[in-house]
Amino acid sequence: MARHRANRQKRALMAEINVVPYIDVMLVLLVIFMITAPLLKTGVEVDLPNTEAAAIEPGASAEPIILTITSAGVWYLNIGDQPDSPIDKDTARQLVSRMLTALPGRGVLVNADENVVYRQVMEGMVALQSAGARKVQLMSDPPL
Repeated sequence: MARHRANRQKRALMAEINVVPYIDVMLVLLVIFMITAPLLKTGVEVDLPNTEAAAIEPGASAEPIILTITSAGVWYLNIGDQPDSPIDKDTARQLVSRMLTALPGRGVLVNADENVVYRQVMEGMVALQSAGARKVQLMSDPPL
C-alpha cells in the first residue's frame, strides 16, 4: 500500500493538450476537399466562339439564367432540379418563365457551341423571349 501512495504522489497531473492528432485530422480533411472541389464544378462543356465583345459587368442581381446548347443541339438550363440533364424546349420555356416571374431583372444568356446550327440558337433565343426574357445575350470567349 505504501508503494502505491508513493507513486501517486510522484506523478503530477498533466495539463497539456496533444494537438498532433488534430493537425493530422485537419490535413486529411484538407486533402479530401482539395480532391473533391474540382469534381463539384457543374455545367456542360461547350466550345464558345472567340470574339472581341466587351465583358458583361457583374451586377447586384441574382445569377443569370444560362441556356446551353451543345454541338449536338441538346439544351441545358442552369436552373431547376437537374442542371446537368438535357431539357426540352417546352420545359425550358416553363422554367424560365417561372424564374423571370419571381425575379424579373434576372439576366438571360445563351451559351451555344461554335458548331451549333444558327437555327438552333435562334430557336433558343425565341423560346427565352416567349418565356418573358426582355433581353437575351449571347456568350463568347475572348480572342486568343
